[in-house]
Amino acid sequence: MAAKLDSGGGGKYHVEANAEINVTPFVDIMLVLLIIFMVASAVATVSVEVTLPVAATKPTENPPKPVFISINTEGRVYIGDYETSFGSLGSELNAAIGARDPSKERIFIRADQNTRYGDFMQTMNALQDAGFYSVALVGEDKAPQ
Repeated sequence: MAAKLDSGGGGKYHVEANAEINVTPFVDIMLVLLIIFMVASAVATVSVEVTLPVAATKPTENPPKPVFISINTEGRVYIGDYETSFGSLGSELNAAIGARDPSKERIFIRADQNTRYGDFMQTMNALQDAGFYSVALVGEDKAPQ
């Protein structure tokens, strides 16, 4: 609270209360916050459109016995060459890998390029529910140009 010293009457050390509020610190803080939000919103938006290049990496070695899941355009799911359903996908995968740890087992997913995204996500959800977290997507190798 500020005080105002009065030089007139009432004694040498008479102090009168000042009821005015100093808003300068408040305005300073608001301006700083405004600048922070303006900079943050400009950084958060992506306005440059880019076409990402094709990733061309060297093929990695396959595990001793890879497990492939295939999804065709009709949404049918296969483990290897045998058709399965989304409900039994986890139990059949556990049978396919045997005694190996599901959390460390890499599952290879082959999906047709016209597969619905919903079918793909349903497969991914079934894999996560069964404890399979390492998934590799299989695509065609593109010849270097």
